[in-house]
Amino acid sequence: MALLEVKDLKTYFKTKHGIVKAVNGVSYSVEAGKTLGIVGESGSGKTVSAMSILQLLDANGYIESGSILFDGQELTKFSIKEMYKIRGNDISVIFQEPMTSLNPVFTIERQVAEPFIIHQGMSKKEAGKRVIDMLNDVRIPNPEAIAKQYPHQLSGGMRQRVMIAMALACKPRILIADEPSTALDVTIQAQILKLMNDLQYEKGTSILFITHDLGVICQMADDVAVMYSGQVVEMAPSTTIFGDAKYQHPYTEGLIVSIPRLDTPADQRLEAIPGAVPHPLRLPEGCKFAPRCKYCQPRCVAEEPDLFQVSETQQIRCFYPDKEARQDGKFE
Repeated sequence: MALLEVKDLKTYFKTKHGIVKAVNGVSYSVEAGKTLGIVGESGSGKTVSAMSILQLLDANGYIESGSILFDGQELTKFSIKEMYKIRGNDISVIFQEPMTSLNPVFTIERQVAEPFIIHQGMSKKEAGKRVIDMLNDVRIPNPEAIAKQYPHQLSGGMRQRVMIAMALACKPRILIADEPSTALDVTIQAQILKLMNDLQYEKGTSILFITHDLGVICQMADDVAVMYSGQVVEMAPSTTIFGDAKYQHPYTEGLIVSIPRLDTPADQRLEAIPGAVPHPLRLPEGCKFAPRCKYCQPRCVAEEPDLFQVSETQQIRCFYPDKEARQDGKFE
């Protein structure tokens, strides 16, 4: 049984121009000790779907319907007070930008100590000792000195390690990593990803990893959910997504061919997906990806496809999932 199971989740936002359906019928699950990667462009609903799990939504946001089961508990029925016991203790978050997530007027020690004091009832002295242990765990050199410093005194990579230390402080069972390496250069990014893999191996934490970078997903994820316009358009093991799969959603195909490769000739331009993610208040009637899809057929414009089970481990939201057939112009 999955540790976390999201079923047909719909999260909407009230705006003066209408209801924005940011997440519209999303389903996925996270197995114990495994990593689920959620990938897609900005505006696809990745972060909103994850923040819905902890009810960390803006004031105008709400869960319209759906189920979020964590270890058999229905989280959508929990009050905010009940969610306080889940947040940080059982499910933690590494937010996207550490400089805006860390408080600039408090020392690192005070901020990392907070989960121990609030959730585990430790004294300041006990929490101070645990802070040093946690900074050691995330491979921060000279943790005693770093603990006395302020966020602006640390590099981007060090601040991200502090965020990971805070998220793992109470030994959560699930870690939501919201684009934790986006603001880092490639060298530091590689170090942070290796650190997360090492900590997962040591502590057995499940990870929900959100990113727009398929290269990162390839390194991190056991399973992958590809999202577009508030929906999951493909769900499959990482080995299937990045292998020589028979079936693939055109959006996933487009994302993969747009990744730079070492064997790409210098004079060959990378293929790009034309257009942009549609405005959430002006979504197309049929397939949401149809206006950008080079394989689009009349049926795609008129009807919206369901998430079809194309193999034992793979689901695709497309009428023509056979990659080779559609490339040959065979639409049956």
